[in-house]
Amino acid sequence: MGGVTSSSAGGGGGGETALGDLPESCVAEVLLRLDPPEICRMARLSRTFRGAASGDGVWEAKLPRNYARLLAAAADGEAAALEAAEAIPKKEVYARLCRRNRLDGGTKEFWLDKGGGGVCMTISSRALSITGIDDRRYWNFIPNDESRFHAVAYLSQIWWFEVRGEVEFCFPEGRPLKRLGRRVYSSEHIHGWDIKPVRFQLSTSDGQQAQSKCYLTDPGVWINHHVGDFVVKSSNEPVKIQFAMVQIDCTHTKGGLCVDSVAVKPQYLAKKKASRIYFLVRSVKTVQESHSVLSIEVSTNK
Repeated sequence: MGGVTSSSAGGGGGGETALGDLPESCVAEVLLRLDPPEICRMARLSRTFRGAASGDGVWEAKLPRNYARLLAAAADGEAAALEAAEAIPKKEVYARLCRRNRLDGGTKEFWLDKGGGGVCMTISSRALSITGIDDRRYWNFIPNDESRFHAVAYLSQIWWFEVRGEVEFCFPEGRPLKRLGRRVYSSEHIHGWDIKPVRFQLSTSDGQQAQSKCYLTDPGVWINHHVGDFVVKSSNEPVKIQFAMVQIDCTHTKGGLCVDSVAVKPQYLAKKKASRIYFLVRSVKTVQESHSVLSIEVSTNK
């Protein structure tokens, strides 16, 4: 059996074989079986590994099939981006798509998960349809350092609670929190969520549906609430996802709640077989941070 040293230099003396002596094509075959962070670490081993780790063949295998469409979306739909996707080195395409790419006036953003190449998306509360949002007796947008969009929709009190949203996007086929903002509300503002459950709904343009319900209780604890599963059937066809959180029983008021954003994440982050919908729920029980926080998370991780 021939010996292979751990030297990163090429052309080892004394007849020994060094890492730099391995054919770049062989190294590329190894890298194809690694995830992107591992590929970047392996690139440090030798010049041969560095060359293989920059190859288009390695990185194209890590990109979603519809990466050209995603690059165009990141460029705000510019047609030139589709052509650029073929000219740009695939490693650079991957890096560009891993950045936070804003859409629709900054109310949505998407990016590739660096570890697995799946598409994630967040949707600001400003992009949601919220009943009564224009009446400051019920709702206000307030600054919040915890939000990725730097603001949340705060509900003071309302009888008819309804939050809906939708997004249409070419999702690929399945392959620590800061403190809250400075605003403080009395704990007496949190009310009505333990009387009737909130209903969560999901539907897609190709007929998939799911729904569930839960009581928004347990102050001070973040809860990923599973709403339902959906499967992306084609990377080249946009799928429209509609989602809702409602509590429209008008026998009592409810309030003391913030809506932050919606997130869509690929299934492998939850190690499940389909994309999943979750609502992330939190209420705060300390006097200094005494308002409920609800972050709607359409997600695959729990």
